Amino acid sequence: MSDFTDEELLAYADECLPGARSAQIETDLRGSEALRQRLAGLLAAADQGGKSLGEIWRRTRLSCPSRATWAGYMEGGIGEGLRQYLTFHLETVGCRFCAANLADLKTSEDATAQVRRQKIFQTSVGRLQLSGNGEA
Repeated sequence: MSDFTDEELLAYADECLPGARSAQIETDLRGSEALRQRLAGLLAAADQGGKSLGEIWRRTRLSCPSRATWAGYMEGGIGEGLRQYLTFHLETVGCRFCAANLADLKTSEDATAQVRRQKIFQTSVGRLQLSGNGEA
């Protein structure tokens, strides 16, 4: 069994750990009643309202960039320093919340582009039909 900090266990419960570390904790939780009780105790204490600055930071995701910032990242419209931070946040920190946000933006962008292409095609078909009849 691996040794996990209280912060890691709470981050696991909030789904804020990278996938590999979360999987490691989950495997150990399945095999250890003591670890499950420890996590339950931590969650009960966190629900009592006594929050540390670290807990507030994690729960409100203060280090997570906004969707607009991630959109700028995708479009390449941000500065190099910010791009490096976002890459670090995504790849090194392994923020699953931001990874999901970025994946959603990519999906939305693909859907928007498809709708735009369809509208252009429909408009072009109408113009081509008009020009084929000699009316344009």
